[in-house]
Amino acid sequence: MFRKFVIAVLLFAVLTGCKSKSAFNYSQSIVKKEKSMIPEMQSTEKKVVKFLTDRQFDSVAAAGVFMENLVQAKIDEIEALPVPRVKEADNFKKATMNYFRFIKSLYTDYRNLGNAKTEEERAEVVTDLQKLVDAKQSAINDMQSAQRKFADANGFKIQ
Repeated sequence: MFRKFVIAVLLFAVLTGCKSKSAFNYSQSIVKKEKSMIPEMQSTEKKVVKFLTDRQFDSVAAAGVFMENLVQAKIDEIEALPVPRVKEADNFKKATMNYFRFIKSLYTDYRNLGNAKTEEERAEVVTDLQKLVDAKQSAINDMQSAQRKFADANGFKIQ
C-alpha cells in the first residue's frame, strides 16, 4: 500500500514538473519574440523622428508599414505556438496577443501619419497616436500581470 502511494506521489511530481517546464518554455518563447523586435523598434523610432523633422512623410509611412509587417509576423508566430495545457495559459496568450496588437496599432498610426494628405489629418493622427502612447504602459502592465499569474499558477519564476 505504501509503495503504491510513493509511486503515485512520484508520478504526480514528474507530471507537475513537465507541465511547469512546458509553461516556462511557452513564456520564454513569447519573451524571446518580444525581445527580438526591440532593436528594430528602437531603430525605427530614431528614423521616424528624423523623417518627421525632415518632413519626409512617405518615409514615415514606409517605416510604419515595415514595422506593422514585423509585428504581424510575430503575432503569426505566437498564434502558431501550441498553448500548453496548464493553468492560466489561455489568459496569458490572450494578454500577449492584445499587447502585440497594441504595438502593431502604434505602427499603423505611423503609416497613417505618413499617408495623411493635410496638416489637419496629420494633427488627428498625432492625437490618436498620443492616446496610444499614453496607454502603452497599461498594455505592458496587463501583459506582465497575466505573465506573473501564469508563472505563479505553474510554479516557475519569470526571468
